[in-house]
Amino acid sequence: MHRLCESTQTRAALRRGLGLPVERCNPMHRYLVPWLRDNDDQDYADVRRAYYAVASLMAARPRSARDAVPNDTQSLSWYARPNLGACLGKAVAQGVLKENSAESTLHLMARQSSDSIHPGLPALIRQLLNGGIALDWAVLLNDLAWWNRSQDRIATRWLESYYRTATTADPDSTDPADSGHAEENNR
Repeated sequence: MHRLCESTQTRAALRRGLGLPVERCNPMHRYLVPWLRDNDDQDYADVRRAYYAVASLMAARPRSARDAVPNDTQSLSWYARPNLGACLGKAVAQGVLKENSAESTLHLMARQSSDSIHPGLPALIRQLLNGGIALDWAVLLNDLAWWNRSQDRIATRWLESYYRTATTADPDSTDPADSGHAEENNR
């Protein structure tokens, strides 16, 4: 996919599918159909939609994200690689996104169907990429492809990753403003 996105013409064709269902992505077929097997079952439809979504998202990356050297996450075990929740958490930790906004978005996505998630991804991914947050495209592709069959498992993994990554303070520490009250109660 990275090689396909090297061509300006191909990137333009792939970008036209941002947030759209596969049936409305005619310019993309030329580039993606050779990569996909032919099958009419529901699992295949989900996989195909995930490929089209991720291809269009990759093609829409800003130049700075296209030129950045990708992180070598291939050497990590699959579940140690950053998923969308981890990317949102990193965006919060680095001040790219506000905590309330990122958390609300993630909780909303965790409850939504695949049909509702796909249209909202382009704007969210653009915010992450513009903020210098790299995505692991293979992990996103896999999560989107399996969403309709394993939504609860994937959503839980996203949320856990988000909280692990976004939390910068020690969860056992108390608010400094409350420390005076705690001392008074201990007397």
